[in-house]
Amino acid sequence: MKISVELSLYPLDDQFLPIIQDIVERLMGDQRVEAIVNTMSTQIFGDFESVMAVVNETVEYSFNTYGKQVFVAKFLNSDVKPG
Repeated sequence: MKISVELSLYPLDDQFLPIIQDIVERLMGDQRVEAIVNTMSTQIFGDFESVMAVVNETVEYSFNTYGKQVFVAKFLNSDVKPG
């Protein structure tokens, strides 16, 4: 099954921009999924298992590396990648 996830990160840190940049780079560099970045979120597309693994690993890494933060995710059971 193909899915799409829209993931937004809100670090609870005054130095939030480097945190967001690190997480976005990790998502964009993961070959298991396709990702598109916009000003408010990163959209992730691919097979269910791959997308869920990437989201799980990314959230765990971010919590362990950067401490308190908020992730907001929207899930759609379809690939709605533009183009």
